Amino acid sequence: MSIKRHGITLVAALLLSTVAPKVYAQTKIAVVDLQRALMETEDGRRAKARLERLFKRRQKSLDAAQEELRDMKEDIERQKNVLSREALAERLESYQKKFVELQQSYVEYQQELAAKEAELTQGILQKMQEIMRRIGQQEGYEIILEANESGVIWVPSNLDLTDQLIQRYNAENGGGSSSMRRRSKMR
Repeated sequence: MSIKRHGITLVAALLLSTVAPKVYAQTKIAVVDLQRALMETEDGRRAKARLERLFKRRQKSLDAAQEELRDMKEDIERQKNVLSREALAERLESYQKKFVELQQSYVEYQQELAAKEAELTQGILQKMQEIMRRIGQQEGYEIILEANESGVIWVPSNLDLTDQLIQRYNAENGGGSSSMRRRSKMR
């Protein structure tokens, strides 16, 4: 998907470069780093903090399960010469079962974190896109590219609208949206 976006950006740039010099000279292009903006807005910081708390809780659970597996393995190693074949096979089977459960838990936690991140950031990103649309219309930009996904390697700072987006977002949302505060109180 990223390659497709790079291709689209390249085609757009080529088309713009073939337009008559007079029109090209009047074309205003800017970039914005939405990931940086997301991490630097008040709502984004709160979302990140919530994700980190969730991650830490899940990590504690995974760490405990890993420790239990380590203890089981050490116990099997210590007793492998003492146990009967059947008892050893039973313990190895139990160990394998717990190992598979741990792997499944890890995958489930990763999916849960990804879903929670999408839930927490979707509204913020929608608001940011609306702000960028307004900035584009008010300031006459023809194109505003997302810096990380468009293949932009360098751009002069006067064409980077990220700081402006962060300031407007925080100003329009009172330093943080009340709906996010309400949701966080409910959980």
